[in-house]
Order: sequence, then structure tokens, then C-alpha cells
Amino acid sequence: QVEFVESGGGLVQPGGSLRLSCAASGFTFSNYAMAWYRQFPGKEREMVAIIGTGVENIKYADFVKGRFTISRDNLMSMVYLQMNSLKPEDTAVYYCTRAYQPDDWGQGTRVTVSP
Repeated sequence: QVEFVESGGGLVQPGGSLRLSCAASGFTFSNYAMAWYRQFPGKEREMVAIIGTGVENIKYADFVKGRFTISRDNLMSMVYLQMNSLKPEDTAVYYCTRAYQPDDWGQGTRVTVSP
């Protein structure tokens, strides 16, 4: 079965950095584009970043461009999100999933940006 386990969240001050990790299993990881989403309380999940099967197709939401970097390790079936220059409005639960088949979700990892 498809599974995602996100980690790396926590409490950070504005301007700080975090690196999120996602371990994927249950499917042929290298065949799928992957994505990070985030969710605010009471809101729908929103796309943060997408990475293609290689590293040639990367897209970011406008609100994270220049601050976040998505990457992947196909040998380890891992996806990463390096988050720099964090802002209080980045506070959310972050999830990874298959970019174009977002049917399965993990528990997410909570990021809190606060002084």
C-alpha cells in the first residue's frame, strides 16, 4: 500500500530554516512526480512545490519562490523540502504525495514559525 511518512517539522523563529523529509513506499517511486502540500486549519491543502521524476521539472507556488527548494532521492524513495527565510504565514502542516495522483496522504509534519 502507498505510504508517506513526513518528518522534520518543528518550531522555528521567523527567518529561520527547516528541512522536511518524506519517505515514500508502496509504489515505484522513480516513476512519479512528487509534491509537497500544506494545510492551514480549516482550509484545503495547497500545493507548495512539485518535482518531476528527474530534476528537470520543478514548480513552486508563488508564495515560496526563492525561499523553498524541493529535491528527491530516487534510490532512497525520499523527497525533501528545504525551507529558508521562514515567515509566520508558513505555519501549517506539510504533506508530501504523488503530484498528479494525490489520493494518499500521510500524517504530515507540523511547522510553526513564531518568535
